[in-house]
Amino acid sequence: MKDAYIVQSIRTPGCKQNRGLFKETRPEELLSFILKTAVEKTDGLKPDDLEDVMVGCAFPEGEQGLNIGRVAAKMAGFPDHVSGATVNRFCSSGLEAIALASARVQMGWSDITIGAGVESMTFVPMGGNAPRPHPEYSATNPEMYISMGITAENVANRYNVSREDQDKFAAASQNKAVRARDNGLFTEIIPTPAYKYEKQEDGTYKKIEFIVEHDDGIRASTPEGLAKLGAVFAAGGSVTAANSSQTTDGAAATIVASKEKCDELGLKPIAKLISYTTIGCRSDEMGVGPRYAIPKVLKQAGMTYDQIDIFEINEAFASQALYCIRELGLEKSMDKINIHGGAIALGHPLGCTGAKLTATCLANLKEVKGKYGIVAMCIGGGMGAAAIFEMV
Repeated sequence: MKDAYIVQSIRTPGCKQNRGLFKETRPEELLSFILKTAVEKTDGLKPDDLEDVMVGCAFPEGEQGLNIGRVAAKMAGFPDHVSGATVNRFCSSGLEAIALASARVQMGWSDITIGAGVESMTFVPMGGNAPRPHPEYSATNPEMYISMGITAENVANRYNVSREDQDKFAAASQNKAVRARDNGLFTEIIPTPAYKYEKQEDGTYKKIEFIVEHDDGIRASTPEGLAKLGAVFAAGGSVTAANSSQTTDGAAATIVASKEKCDELGLKPIAKLISYTTIGCRSDEMGVGPRYAIPKVLKQAGMTYDQIDIFEINEAFASQALYCIRELGLEKSMDKINIHGGAIALGHPLGCTGAKLTATCLANLKEVKGKYGIVAMCIGGGMGAAAIFEMV
């Protein structure tokens, strides 16, 4: 197989669903911008050199339907020969897209590809616009369709993750993100155009552009402050809006090229994908996915935990993230996990998250002068995914 190298990995800020700075910015606009910018930031690369674009999207319908992978590539100004596809593995869709883009290069099917992710949870809400569970199957297997929040409550109850510990974890995530933002450590973020519509005197609306530079859901927090919030998914429960990930809008892109193309065009390799895996688990406790995916991907790569310098474990909920960290014996390695905060502070734009965390992982590896990083997440429906990246 050919060597496949990552030569660029960037993301937009993440902005809160319905209330954030991207609430009037369509997903195609976010994605086409980050695709175009990824190419522009890569010295020696032109749009004409690209062959394919794989885009993760958890709910590819409405404004992010009609194969947004192809639509956004054309909106980015890429030539006709650059093909595009939309990939859906729910919460790991963006990571799946990067894995597929890398595999295409490794197999020799393409020389330069992009793996990306996008989700506008403002335009297409959680569950999609018209969810229609199978009537007979849902009657016997309702866990396939239950709220992700209920699965988080199940993890907290079954594995004794206390409300106090969830709130401590959530506050730590927020405060790490505050420090990173205020010290310019989110180097993977690209200031991104956003749009709003202002009514004019003649009754028409004018589209106004402005720039978003930071994730807009970051809030300095204390466990005591978070403890005042009520549970939102179950009466008497422990999962709140504050110890859950934020529903978010955003996009991210990673460019992958063969060694031959890197040499030909003078592209500078940053990293490479060493291994990627997925695994299933019980649907009604889907948050435990990383607890099984991380050991599997390490075994697959012939590696051990102590070789990993950075862990980006998606914080879908504090309960599941804490459970996975504890079960994996990683509590002693908290200084390596989500070092600038996680989805509780920065958001979880579903299909974008895997691509977003890849950009963050590589930026953080560079910051700490590390070699290996893991990106992992739980997945709706009862799965986990994990990938190992190596800096080169």
